[in-house]
Amino acid sequence: MSIQLSPADVRIGTALPALVVPPITRTTLALFAGASGDHNPIHIDLDFARAAGFDDVFAHGMLNMAYLGRLLTQWVPQQQIRSFEVRFAAITPVLAEPTCTGTVTARDDESATLEITVQLPDGTVTLRGQAVVTLPSNEKTEQ
Repeated sequence: MSIQLSPADVRIGTALPALVVPPITRTTLALFAGASGDHNPIHIDLDFARAAGFDDVFAHGMLNMAYLGRLLTQWVPQQQIRSFEVRFAAITPVLAEPTCTGTVTARDDESATLEITVQLPDGTVTLRGQAVVTLPSNEKTEQ
């Protein structure tokens, strides 16, 4: 469900309601691997992750991007998202509880540009990106 917004309510500095993700479990990773087709063992096989020099498996970057997509679609309907891009900055360890945030950094009459991030409780930013969404029209339908 998206949050109804008026174009007049959207200003530079407007913050989206944060999305706090439950802990990312091994089950979450296995389910995402199956749903996405990304069975890279670094995300699901502890022995493989350790052999690669990591202490444990870690979340798929695209899983975190999906959470950012959910942040956006809880704010505006999907059809209003015009662009959505991220840069993967750090890994998200298993059992982490990411928080997704977004802030309006620019706007015009028709759209808003947002800075979006995924951050861990220790302050590590794992994804950083930008999205552009169209804003609802001020026009009212005549009856």
